[in-house]
Amino acid sequence: MIIYGVSANEHDASLAVVRGREILFASAAERYSRVKNDPHLNADLLADAMRYGPPDLVVWYEKPHLKRARKAWAGQWSDVGRTDGARYVHRFLPGVPVRYVGHHESHAAAGYFTSPFDDAVILVADAIGEWETLSAWTGQGPILRRLWSQNYPDSLGLLYSAFTQRIGLTPNEEEYILMGMAASGEPVYRDLIWQDFVERFDPPRLKLRENPHRGVRWWRPDLDRRADLAASIQAVTEDVLLGITRWLARTTGRRRLVLAGGVAMNCLANTRIAQQGLFDQIWIMPNPGDGGSSIGAALAWSRRHARWRHPYLGHAIDRPFDQAGALAALSAGDVIGVATGRAEFGPRALGNRSLFTDPRDPAARDKVNALKRREPFRPFAPMVLAEHAHEHFDLPVPTSPYMQFVAPVRHPEAFPAIVHADGTARVQTLRPADNPAIHGLLADFHARTGCPMLLNTSLNVKGEPLVNSVADADRFTARSGIRVY
Repeated sequence: MIIYGVSANEHDASLAVVRGREILFASAAERYSRVKNDPHLNADLLADAMRYGPPDLVVWYEKPHLKRARKAWAGQWSDVGRTDGARYVHRFLPGVPVRYVGHHESHAAAGYFTSPFDDAVILVADAIGEWETLSAWTGQGPILRRLWSQNYPDSLGLLYSAFTQRIGLTPNEEEYILMGMAASGEPVYRDLIWQDFVERFDPPRLKLRENPHRGVRWWRPDLDRRADLAASIQAVTEDVLLGITRWLARTTGRRRLVLAGGVAMNCLANTRIAQQGLFDQIWIMPNPGDGGSSIGAALAWSRRHARWRHPYLGHAIDRPFDQAGALAALSAGDVIGVATGRAEFGPRALGNRSLFTDPRDPAARDKVNALKRREPFRPFAPMVLAEHAHEHFDLPVPTSPYMQFVAPVRHPEAFPAIVHADGTARVQTLRPADNPAIHGLLADFHARTGCPMLLNTSLNVKGEPLVNSVADADRFTARSGIRVY
């Protein structure tokens, strides 16, 4: 049986094709439409998926009747009619049977059933599903069990998004910028946020004084230091997650943790959790937010562990990779693009749709930020040979193949282009099995220069989705003058 998992009609639409234990394909709709955070499926995405076979069944990532009830309760009457999964799916795939699983169940399944664990505790944290905003699960073999959950409007994710808007950024899109900005500030408003917004925190239960879904732009308008506001809400978010994970460790006794939901994209919080030492292993799939729920919906229905090999599940570029040309350009200090093989599933470039340059160049940060039209404070990630990672970074985990943890840089003066304002970097470790072609490029760069890492950022400019196809890569070159290999 071929199952299509679908997450759509809200934001970050995606589609996954699963057959048995194999994830054959998974991609975000935005990569094809070129509309950032596109909520809708499209014909080009469906055509790519169909290359792996037509669906016998479609599984929708949440339960429409619960979503309708919550939206009606919240007064979102104009959105109530947008929750019918079958009607939406049949616009693209008429006649195919449609089944439903819960929103947080999709997140939990995406995390657990792609993990290497057959026994784990799972924490799901996001803005909102149907009603749930936080939930805890256990996974054992093929069985997922919900331990506890918390409902709207008490939402840590919505509070973080509300503060994203409070400092002038776009909620549900630019939370990652807030996270980066936090390093430049001090959490001086942390206690005020606790006082004004948190009625009670008795882990795992978080009770808020205000509904953050309405926004917090009204809150203390005299406080205008954006970096300090960012650092403060980041600190509160970490405090809550640390409290909940301590509770999970204490009450379950399990030593393997899966983090899922959009909040699991917060690599600062992930790092704090890892540093507690409460869990021997932590797994976060590379697309833990709603975009990854297409995989989660299919796996929640089938209740099978997938054979997770890598995140390169999207559109395939079949042209040969000019590794020699890329190496020569990098060795000369150039910024280059790479668009080869299958696209990464998730928001972070992991080599197949990346911009690379030498991290030792002091001018590289400003050069690449200007190229990408980004704010100058924004950090860049290092891609480092796994065997050299702990030599250069104080990582809280053995490996970090999907850029999900930050680490202090041991020799920041040697690699100025990848050091953030707080002296850390969001590290991507690379082994040969992770991506043979890109590992070969990095290994050759190390052999030629003595540098075991590259600055790695996404192949796009701010506000646009990552390059997906050869045509996208050619447009990028025409606009930027950067050669894409």
